[in-house]
Amino acid sequence: MESGSRELGLRLYDLVRSVRLLKQRRADARPAIPPGMLGMLVQIEQLSSDCHARDLVDRTRLDASTVSRSVAALVAHGLVERQPDPTDKRATFLAVTPAGRAALADSHRWYGEVLQRALADWTPGEVAALSSALGRFAGDIEVALANNDNDNLEAAR
Repeated sequence: MESGSRELGLRLYDLVRSVRLLKQRRADARPAIPPGMLGMLVQIEQLSSDCHARDLVDRTRLDASTVSRSVAALVAHGLVERQPDPTDKRATFLAVTPAGRAALADSHRWYGEVLQRALADWTPGEVAALSSALGRFAGDIEVALANNDNDNLEAAR
């Protein structure tokens, strides 16, 4: 298994490099969402209308100051807005604006086009197998690292 692990490690390095290239090209081609902010915007959208900044800290496992700066940048770009929380006057909900939704849709379209070109010679079964294997692999890595809710991913950014 040692040689297999080594080969997999090399392929993971290639994958990380490809992901970085994808992120950079997306930022160049679709500048409506600042570099490094797409993931946070997706998280806010997925959490829906009940999204507090503390929810993002829990979900992303990033430091509260990083989440705060990211949210401030998204608000400054008009992609997210703060709305008062009717049950706690000190708190606000975060909501994706119409401009944010349009930028997200545009980014998703761009990624879809790139993936479609990259996987043009793959069968639907191969694509499904890759997707399933990546999902399983990501979960198994967390188990192998004995991941817990106290892990902070700040250093991994």
